[in-house]
Amino acid sequence: MPGSPGELAALRRRVAAVLIASQILGGLGIATGIALAAVLAKEVGGSDSLSGLALTATVAGTAVLSMPLASLMNARGRRAGLVLAYAIGAFGAALVVVGASVDSFPLLLAGMAGFGAASAANLQARFAAADLAEPRYRGRAISNVVWATTVGAVLGPNIAAPAGASVAGLGIPEAAGPFLWAAGVFVLSAVLVAVLLRPDPLLVARALEPVEERAPGGGSMRAGFTAVAASPRARLALVTVTLAHTAMVAVMAMTPVHLGHHGADIDLIGLVISGHIAGMYAFSPVMGWLSDRLGRDFVIALSVLLLAGAALFAGTAGGAHGRTATGLFLLGLGWSAALVAGSALLTESVPAPARAAAQGLSDLVMNTAAGVGGALAGVVVATAGYGWLNLLAALLLLPLGALALWTRPGARGEAVGPAAKAVGDSG
Repeated sequence: MPGSPGELAALRRRVAAVLIASQILGGLGIATGIALAAVLAKEVGGSDSLSGLALTATVAGTAVLSMPLASLMNARGRRAGLVLAYAIGAFGAALVVVGASVDSFPLLLAGMAGFGAASAANLQARFAAADLAEPRYRGRAISNVVWATTVGAVLGPNIAAPAGASVAGLGIPEAAGPFLWAAGVFVLSAVLVAVLLRPDPLLVARALEPVEERAPGGGSMRAGFTAVAASPRARLALVTVTLAHTAMVAVMAMTPVHLGHHGADIDLIGLVISGHIAGMYAFSPVMGWLSDRLGRDFVIALSVLLLAGAALFAGTAGGAHGRTATGLFLLGLGWSAALVAGSALLTESVPAPARAAAQGLSDLVMNTAAGVGGALAGVVVATAGYGWLNLLAALLLLPLGALALWTRPGARGEAVGPAAKAVGDSG
């Protein structure tokens, strides 16, 4: 336990370093597999309408595990939850390889669901970064961990081809090779967190809270739901991350298939997805700085504009690959703005004892919605086209914009910039 401000600051730096390292590895494994998930599902399933189910299964796995992981973290700390999630992700990635090798679509989807546990770990890590952060720097603390995913996430799609080539002669489909690599990377992430994330940031944060603010039963789903339902600002945060994530997943899932229909090869698809992932993660520190300095609402409004621009560019691109790439980059930027601002707003808008539960509820809702969106995306593209998918994604932004206006700054007394510390403390 830190006994002085200097020791607490050193602990913050150490926790951040471990989380950043695990995010780099986790992002590498996730992006390496996701780059060809839709292509692999199409090969095994045999149709475009089934290709979107691969990412849907991943998102569903992330959603299903969100609350159990939150409950485990609430009881035993962030380390236990993150290690378990990476271990399940490694098993799921291996199962994908087996499913693809025996040409079993159900087994492939089961593996993709397990693979989603690694995404749950990477998402929960952003909240681990917020556990010990000073309230006025909470947005930046979250964004720095989100940014760390950039290194692995951008590299991942570009090593998909070498990963596929590495399994030649082993009886494993080329598109399944990246999942074999991902399994090994997730094991490394689990070991890193298990050994180095000590002391646990969530348990330390709780120990530092005043005794009167500690309350039993704050880790249940009901506690999280009650806390979010009682706060208009928390509801805005939940809607922000949910709709932004749904729009992003639906469009991203079908972009490789769309590019393939217009003659793009695997290298070009990897490049476009890399640009998208760079938009998701590389500029998150900017979003964190803006969120802390100008307020969560400003960045949420920015996310709406960016996501709308993404739908416009990608939805009207047709065979213009550069225009599609621009749209996907903007899609990533809009997602980043929504995730950073929404996560910070949620954390500071609910009581401290219920934060872990509210955070788990947030990931459950946003990934469940995104799973539905991903499943429908393949059907929409198969029946109406990629342009219509982008239009529907843009329409999702309307309720978010309306809610943001309804709960704009001043309605609940949200501070802006340095004064945000008061808001964080009042949560």
